[in-house]
Amino acid sequence: MLDAQTEPAGKGKLLVILNPIAGKGTALKEAPKVEAFLRDRGENYEVVLTKGPGDAIEIARNCPLDRDTAVVAAGGDGTCNEVVNGLLTRKEPPPFPPLFGHLPIGRGNDFSCTAGIPEDLEPALEILIQRKNIPLDAGFVTGGYFPEGRYFVNGVGIGFDTKVGFEAAQMKRVHSALSYALGAIIMMIRLDPSPRLEITYDDKSLTIDALIVSLMNGRRMGGTFFMGPRASLNDGALDMCAATHRTRLQICKLILGYTKGTQEACGGVTVDRAVNYRLKALTGGMAAHCDGETVCLDGKELSIHCRPGVLRLISA
Repeated sequence: MLDAQTEPAGKGKLLVILNPIAGKGTALKEAPKVEAFLRDRGENYEVVLTKGPGDAIEIARNCPLDRDTAVVAAGGDGTCNEVVNGLLTRKEPPPFPPLFGHLPIGRGNDFSCTAGIPEDLEPALEILIQRKNIPLDAGFVTGGYFPEGRYFVNGVGIGFDTKVGFEAAQMKRVHSALSYALGAIIMMIRLDPSPRLEITYDDKSLTIDALIVSLMNGRRMGGTFFMGPRASLNDGALDMCAATHRTRLQICKLILGYTKGTQEACGGVTVDRAVNYRLKALTGGMAAHCDGETVCLDGKELSIHCRPGVLRLISA
């Protein structure tokens, strides 16, 4: 469950940053519905369509912002990630946590699962205009393609599940959970060697041949898999779930466990919670993503930590 709500924000402007290609292009069809709903409710709003990768970052980074302005990501997890990175890398950071909203009209919508925001558009809009909000932590990963760091609000995936996501993203005619299921089958057939990772977190350490490592602020990835079933969006820490290398048959059992959040029962799974993590590949390299954004394909070292309460999330 999410923590207690703060007082609703004032009735400020709703800046909706909508990714028209989210959901394999289906999000564009929702734009007129969003505008009609907000217009009929008498809201002060603006809907801005992004034009390409990174555009949502720039819009969120440079838009006028006061305490009651809500900047809304309309799309999937990738759109959320860009808007969050824009809000948290403004040239002059605001003296308050920015107010962040989400309309989950993308493909995976994993962040909204933990946030309790429905995928049905009208109920999600109803939540948005109420402006009830909770503190929202963000993670920050440094390394790979982001030597200066990248924020995330859902999670970092390393290893097998990341490669599954890369496979799923290449599928043009298959969507959502089915694309991830097919990606998992492809990766099981290939079964690449797992890197040996040294994971240092707070005052602990762990060295394993790592099939999957998840560092979660939210609970779900890939539309189906509960990588951090007990994670919270505002507890000031990231949940770790690290699974050791295993056979194809054992991987099938593990994947089934992830769909139910019961992967600990499969054995060879370490679950913990910490604020700061450092991962070093002793052999091999790490394939990693944060909120679906590629961090590295063959990384050697990553630093990841939690930044508590840096945003306010509009939630039910």
